[in-house]
Amino acid sequence: MADPQGFLKVRERELPTRRPVPVRIQDWREVYQQQELAQLQRQAGRCMDCGIPFCHNGCPLGNLIPEWNDLAWRGDWSEAIERLHATNNFPEFTGRLCPAPCETACVLGINQPAVTIKQVELTTIEQAFEAGHVVPQPPERLSGRTVAVVGSGPAGLAAAQQLTRAGHTVAVYERADQPGGLLRYGIPEFKMEKSVVDRRIAQMEAEGTRFRSGVDVGDEITGKQLVDRYDAVVLAIGSTVARDLPSPGRELRGIHQAMDFLPQGNRAALGQEVPDQILATDLDVVIIGGGDTGADCLGTSHRQSARSVTQLEILPRPTEERASGQPWPTYPMTYRVSSAHEEGGDRVFAVNTEEFLGDENGRVRALRLVEVQMREGRFQPVEGSEREIPAQLVLLAMGFLGPEKPGVVEQLGVELDERSNVKRDKHFMSSVPGVFVAGDAGRGQSLIVWAIAEGRAAAQGVDAWLTGSSQLPRPINPTDRPLVV
Repeated sequence: MADPQGFLKVRERELPTRRPVPVRIQDWREVYQQQELAQLQRQAGRCMDCGIPFCHNGCPLGNLIPEWNDLAWRGDWSEAIERLHATNNFPEFTGRLCPAPCETACVLGINQPAVTIKQVELTTIEQAFEAGHVVPQPPERLSGRTVAVVGSGPAGLAAAQQLTRAGHTVAVYERADQPGGLLRYGIPEFKMEKSVVDRRIAQMEAEGTRFRSGVDVGDEITGKQLVDRYDAVVLAIGSTVARDLPSPGRELRGIHQAMDFLPQGNRAALGQEVPDQILATDLDVVIIGGGDTGADCLGTSHRQSARSVTQLEILPRPTEERASGQPWPTYPMTYRVSSAHEEGGDRVFAVNTEEFLGDENGRVRALRLVEVQMREGRFQPVEGSEREIPAQLVLLAMGFLGPEKPGVVEQLGVELDERSNVKRDKHFMSSVPGVFVAGDAGRGQSLIVWAIAEGRAAAQGVDAWLTGSSQLPRPINPTDRPLVV
């Protein structure tokens, strides 16, 4: 283990400080300041190297957390990144964006604050990049087999990198102008600067992965053409059909899906010209949805100088501590304050939008809300609780319902499951031989760490399909283990 008395000597979690709110909302840079390395190593030393490390169970990737905690504590960063990369292709993404179910499963967390696993992970990969330990790993020989990966989010990138390193010729198709999927245009710059994506894309290109950006698969190239051209196809197209709110007044101008608003904000933050951009400047903004996407809208609205921002959630306010029905080591639904919430705005729980109210010009001016309570398994309005709140911009951030069906999904004729996701077997193959699916397109809306885990597992299935026996080390198969979050 690391320091045998570490968890006794250092009992508190120490995390990097966030830049002051008045400063950070004036720019789009990441909110965290760099943490003192010695402080980070003290935190790594709190790891107890448990006999049964439940952090492994909490992590869908099966990260070897006690091993690289020990190596980080000792300052052996070259060996630490080797152990981290053994299970995770992109720890710089998960170290910034994952909600860290490993930490809620940490054994130390039973009666003390958990080890800062996520921050150790992020520091390990950043130390590796700084020292030049992250280098291209091209295959020693090519297999002569070709694979098309549709989608360049975390699942598509993980599958592509694994398959390229196994010797297959891989082309990644992305309909946006640059690869990265939601990592580039969905995640705001203040959570992860896009230079972080660019340096990993550069590594993958040096390894031999080919990127075909600006190509809308299903339109410019059909599913049949992909199947005819490549030996295998991986669908990693995400879950992009947004849940809507068909309340009266939904047709009013000024009501938008979050994923119409956030990509425009990202492009503008990167210096790109965005015609007819949806802006929160000097407006009363209401965000419907209390999850991460809603928080991203909140932080973006602050940086666009919104007059006021209110985030609505139909569920009641979570408790500060674990609920009795969510015991360790499960991922508890507790009240969390993200950097965006820290920056301002109001959070309103247990309310439902009854109606969007418009002005004489057909633009939204307010929302009529009602408080709700759960009764008989349904949200029921509380009598006499109706009220209006002003809103000239409404952003819907209520989650997603599955992959888009028109286009490549319909063209390939793959079977769907009861949740409208692409159905797949334990090897991640769809009902069409040679067509595989990874990430949210098959799993449904989920976490970035699950996307990477599924990309790696799908790559193993593809390699076995192409070679008869996989040349890739078998990753943890997300379909073989229980979900703990």
